[in-house]
Amino acid sequence: MRYSLDNPLAYAASNLTGHLVILELARHRGVRHMVYASSSSVYGNNAKIPFSVDDPVEHPISLYAATKRADELVSESYAHLYRTPLTGLRFFTVYGPWSRPDMMTWKCTDAVLAGRPIQVFNRGEMQRDFTYIDDIVAGVIAVLDHPPTDNGNAKPGGSVSPHALYNIGNNRPEHLMRMIGLIEEACGKKAVIDFQPMQPSDVARTYADIDAIRADLGYEPTTPIDVGIPAFVEWFRSYTGR
Repeated sequence: MRYSLDNPLAYAASNLTGHLVILELARHRGVRHMVYASSSSVYGNNAKIPFSVDDPVEHPISLYAATKRADELVSESYAHLYRTPLTGLRFFTVYGPWSRPDMMTWKCTDAVLAGRPIQVFNRGEMQRDFTYIDDIVAGVIAVLDHPPTDNGNAKPGGSVSPHALYNIGNNRPEHLMRMIGLIEEACGKKAVIDFQPMQPSDVARTYADIDAIRADLGYEPTTPIDVGIPAFVEWFRSYTGR
């Protein structure tokens, strides 16, 4: 999200134009079901928790979040106009093996092992609904196999077109400093903490209401951070040779 402040045009090209290109491809090829990645960031600083797909999401606090919400709105128009079955997934703080180097768990683990300071915003007073990659994949596969029906009934997210929205999260917010503590334990080293003020594009807490995907598809996350963080650190050390 922070990089969208530095390079907004890259986000417009990827998340807006890129998403529209894929929608056009799906429309012209008559795909059975298109599943796309949205983000928990669309909830912004909503005061109501946990975040539900039925909550209003009209006040994004980052350009990244705004582009993801725009993807949902454009998808709704395509589902209405062309009856293309679409499902958007609002992912909550995904982590695990093969994650990107700019993600939180990667950056923290890398810094701890190298002895570099970790910038911790809002003086660590933040919570995230950390979701392990295995639980994300299980949710994506379950969704892919169940396209929304074109029967005029309201779907999760409120659409009466064949377009559904689901949260995929761990359904459990964790304190940021607890996550860092688990990384320290797995690395066998203490972190050097550089506390920073809150960033304007950050939210203080995320918390996924997964009632909709649980009821429709039986989704249930199984990996707490006590298991997932050590598993990620073990993979990271093997992958980087550290």
